[in-house]
Amino acid sequence: MNNILAIDIGGTKLAAALVDNHLNVKERREIPTPGSKNPSVLENALSDLLRPLKGKADCFAAASTGIICDGVLTAVNPANLGGLEKFPLVDCLKKMTGLPGIALNDAQAAAWAEYQALRNQIQDMVFITVSTGVGGGIVSDGQLRIGTKGLAGHLGHVLADPYGPVCGCGRRGCVEAVASGRGITFAAINELEGFSAKTIFVHYANGNEQARMLIRRSANCISRLIADIRMITDCQHVVLGGSVGLAPGYIDLVKDELSAEPSVCSVGLSPAYYRNNAGILGAALWAEHVLT
Repeated sequence: MNNILAIDIGGTKLAAALVDNHLNVKERREIPTPGSKNPSVLENALSDLLRPLKGKADCFAAASTGIICDGVLTAVNPANLGGLEKFPLVDCLKKMTGLPGIALNDAQAAAWAEYQALRNQIQDMVFITVSTGVGGGIVSDGQLRIGTKGLAGHLGHVLADPYGPVCGCGRRGCVEAVASGRGITFAAINELEGFSAKTIFVHYANGNEQARMLIRRSANCISRLIADIRMITDCQHVVLGGSVGLAPGYIDLVKDELSAEPSVCSVGLSPAYYRNNAGILGAALWAEHVLT
């Protein structure tokens, strides 16, 4: 394949780019994710995003938040897609582009990309994204685990606090409800109430005590998630990504919190090699894997 039209559908933004067979990202475009329960709103936004890139690729590869099963997108936490619950993603993109293609969960896609950067060293790794929500992807024995219904790796919806806030998925106290950007903003009060996670990180850098507490709470939650993952999967390495996960100083906080866990939970931890392009590149790599 000469070029793959790679698409990343997140809770905050929609991104698309052409990815060539040397993993060069070309003509990357980005727009905000529309907040609407009406499927036509997302369809129109995708059409606007992809229009300048049509006719330049051999196939498409979409990575999206939520569960992808039989080409249909179902949001585990509908709030991360403006209330949208089900969307025929693959069929929509086929009609829109006239190309064959695939779709998978965005964190699964990112895990596949990050594994390629580490595959000469490890066979078992876990990717965690901390962003608008919290997601994950698992590579075991060199194979990406998707699951029969596409649910594998949805690590943000494991229990963090049985008395914690109700998550958008319907469970109480999920990791996502506590540690995500949305969880951080939800917990903010007084002088930080109503601020975005990005702004709260600015206050954290300036020494604000409440911001320090909120960011540390998130990092502690992710460190405990990593310890649980290590015990369940015996993974060799964990990669951290996402806008919160890659924020300055965050991974050091997670490492500090993880060091307090028993030594059996110790595992290598590094930031995403492909940074914010991990989902796009992973989708392209997965398309090459399954379509060729």
